Amino acid sequence: MAEFGGGGGTGGGGLPSSPGPVQGKVAFKAGDGEGGGGGGGGGGGGGGRSRFDSAGSRVSNGDCALAGAGEEPGSAPPASPESSSKEKGFSTSQQREGKPGIPRRSSIIKDGTKQKRERKKTVSFSSMPTEKKISSASDCINAMVEGSELKKIRSNSRVYHRYFLLDADMQSLRWEPSKKDSEKAKIDVKSIKEVRTGKNTDIFRSNGIYDQISEDCAFSIIYGENYESLDLVANSADIANIWVTGLRYLISYGKHTLDMIESTQDNMRTSWLSQMFSESDVDNLGHIPLCNAVQFIKDLNPGLKTNKIELKFKELHRSKEKTGTEVTKEEFIEVFHELCTRPEIYFLLVQFSSNKEFLDTKDLMMFLEAEQGMAHVTEEISLEIIQKYEPAKEGQEKGCLSIDGFTNYLTSPDCHIFDPEHKKVCQDMKQPLSHYFINSSHNTYLIEDQFRGPSDITGYIRALKMGCRSVELDVWDGPDNEPVIYTGHTMTSQIVFRSVIDIINKYAFFASEYPLILCLENHCSIKQQKVMVQHMKKILGDKLHTQSPNIEESYLPSPESLKGKILIKAKKLSSNFSGLEGDVTDEDEGAEMSQRVGKEGVEQQNSMTGKRFQLCKELSELVSICKSVQFKEFQVSFQLQKYWEVCSFNEVLASKYANENPGDFVNYNKRFLARVFPSPMRIDSSNMNPQDFWKCGCQIVAMNFQTPGLMMDLNIGWFRQNGNCGYVLRPAIMREEVSFFSANTKDTVPGVSPQLLHIKIISGQNFPKPKGSGAKGDVVDPYVYVEIHGIPADCAEQRTKTMHQNGDNPIFDESFEFQINLPELAMVRFVVLDDDYIGDEFIGQYTIPFECLQTGYRHVPLQSLTGEILAHASLFVHVAITNRRGGGKPHKRGLSVRKGKKSREYASMRTLWIKTIDEVFKNALQPIRDATDLRENMQEKVQAEVLVSVEAKRSHFKNALFGDSNKDSRMQ
Repeated sequence: MAEFGGGGGTGGGGLPSSPGPVQGKVAFKAGDGEGGGGGGGGGGGGGGRSRFDSAGSRVSNGDCALAGAGEEPGSAPPASPESSSKEKGFSTSQQREGKPGIPRRSSIIKDGTKQKRERKKTVSFSSMPTEKKISSASDCINAMVEGSELKKIRSNSRVYHRYFLLDADMQSLRWEPSKKDSEKAKIDVKSIKEVRTGKNTDIFRSNGIYDQISEDCAFSIIYGENYESLDLVANSADIANIWVTGLRYLISYGKHTLDMIESTQDNMRTSWLSQMFSESDVDNLGHIPLCNAVQFIKDLNPGLKTNKIELKFKELHRSKEKTGTEVTKEEFIEVFHELCTRPEIYFLLVQFSSNKEFLDTKDLMMFLEAEQGMAHVTEEISLEIIQKYEPAKEGQEKGCLSIDGFTNYLTSPDCHIFDPEHKKVCQDMKQPLSHYFINSSHNTYLIEDQFRGPSDITGYIRALKMGCRSVELDVWDGPDNEPVIYTGHTMTSQIVFRSVIDIINKYAFFASEYPLILCLENHCSIKQQKVMVQHMKKILGDKLHTQSPNIEESYLPSPESLKGKILIKAKKLSSNFSGLEGDVTDEDEGAEMSQRVGKEGVEQQNSMTGKRFQLCKELSELVSICKSVQFKEFQVSFQLQKYWEVCSFNEVLASKYANENPGDFVNYNKRFLARVFPSPMRIDSSNMNPQDFWKCGCQIVAMNFQTPGLMMDLNIGWFRQNGNCGYVLRPAIMREEVSFFSANTKDTVPGVSPQLLHIKIISGQNFPKPKGSGAKGDVVDPYVYVEIHGIPADCAEQRTKTMHQNGDNPIFDESFEFQINLPELAMVRFVVLDDDYIGDEFIGQYTIPFECLQTGYRHVPLQSLTGEILAHASLFVHVAITNRRGGGKPHKRGLSVRKGKKSREYASMRTLWIKTIDEVFKNALQPIRDATDLRENMQEKVQAEVLVSVEAKRSHFKNALFGDSNKDSRMQ
């Protein structure tokens, strides 16, 4: 069975190139090398240059060179038409010899250590350096006939470069040069018993350069009556896939291989395309206009660019020296094959199809269960998928999923990386309010910067439509006895309080039915405070929650019990106050901002602590379970603070507590709500990292929704996981009274099982040019970052190599592995950047909570800087997670990466994807396990008996030596 790749990145053959005439002609170019998974190394991107993150902040790169590796002896390869292009596959080994690696960018992510893991077997999809796409088994056979340069591995670390090719009659596999007679330097196809992928023979395992050989590029041909092995390493994983696929077809069908291919999938696909063409050729002329043919293909594959389709037809006509713009059926089918077949999906299909050009219902069942993690799969479910996604009627009738149907399925919402279970409210909503993270907005009325920017009601509309559950209203006296909203002591414009309340009433529960918190920063006179009360009571009415808290309770009510309610967070008079108005302390973030503007470089941590103002009783009575109070210190709060009292923390002060008192901060937030607002330094409306405060349990981390970038990506992605309702249940370790958790832990979390996350970036589709790029043309040089955000022990990042001048379907084929110590607080962010940019490098991103990842082969939809979905732009990835179904690791379900007692190891059976053999041997697994248990149990029993015997003899000797009077009784 195909297993997911681990920590190391694929390299061009994974072997150091031996000295020879061909190697000497190769010039190393940044970006040709392939990056290591766990180590993050590889060529591309240039060295040490500055770059910008998606929000425009300058970030500097460091240099990271790979460790050197010595050269091994080998024979020089013969000159061949493909030598120059194939030789590019050696760039990884050249990089090991001292070439600069991929620069690792510095970022907010720290402590990304301990990521190097043992590399695991994987299905690989790397792209060939040729224009011709591999889209069928016949393409594989043709490539084998043309030949490829492969490395022949022998014992004692010997490596020989040979040129392998398949005879035109498909009867023999030959290689040259060789000291043997030409008739001996060959293998008869009919003598081949098995084609084995990876480094899975004794010669590979005993070879001194085993660790330098890429698992993806290695394969072995088992042949002859004595089951000899011919162990080979290709210059790329794609070439290895071609030989493995082609040889397996030849083993199964012999000289009739091409006839079989022609009579199955090609015939089915051709029939479908012919029928579609005939429907377009209404006059039965045998040809259609070029514009119709282009639109036809674009309708079938909307992500393709019109000019690319036109260019392909024109190239075909030019090769045939054809004039005119009419397109025949044969030309239409040929161009469709070329443009609409994704080779990485084709190679995946043949891994599961038992050497067929389509998946039948049983093949699809195996794929759905083993890779996609689907439970209780039946043939009926497989048939439903085929009926839904297979475009050819013949395939639907016969229960066959062709490459086109398989592509349709993999690009459908069914194979989205985001678990659909999390698209609706799926968490327990009956916990106290303090047990949830709450989607929160800072100065919601501002749509630009904090000092001169305009205020607008669209800020509230946008935030509420995005699921925000805590908005801010900074209210001041306005003209005509109408309160206004703006940031005091600044040059921001004003909006009328009443119009904001109208908008809140209209959109409060547009995206979520759970309670909305209005953070009221009141600076009004008593007269206009009463106007505020009138507007809120009249407009919001019964939605206002004014019920007094129950003093006998210890925790806030739940979101479930507060559905449809609006909570006012503001200052409140004491419960025993009897007057009409009273004196309370002021919270003036605007004054803090003003002070910051006047004092550059001086950070204000406590704002206007001595200032007080008059509060009317009517407004005080609207505040129920969110009374604003000033924080003093943790021990005072633990003893005196009431559960309905809320403290607000400046970002700087909150960071201080997070670093100096992380355990106390977490414990504080188990019972009380804490609101964190941005530092006054952030006049440009930039955002703090919400993860810095979520890890401490802070529920209300106020974000500037008007500013896109990494921080808002994290905030938006995080709150997707519970139906985007604005509330996310915190990890149990942050809620349970008896548990202890330090926010700054840099190791495993006690009581939490870490998990290993394997991510393979296979390919990308339809990458647009960065919006702000000043470069001419539409060509991009994309590369991908995979970032892990969470507690310090989890934060890490890895990047792929750069794919030059390919934004349509770049094949990255790189694997990474991360240990996730607190999965409930971790997020994964995919970022696609342009390595050849002028002005802007950001192409797209997608941020997803770890708990929402689906295992298996998935597509990741890319989003723009401002959060819009980029049409048809995506990443194709493979995800595997320990303790979860799917990902090609059914035998690893239930495993944990926690350190502890070593588990019992069982022999495993490697799947060959040859049904007749696999079905014979799969029944042997349980007897093997039973035999292992029997042996281990017997050994444990014998060891226990030996220990008892040794202990008895030791006791007997001791008694004899010291003359113990109770010797006889102790020996019994």
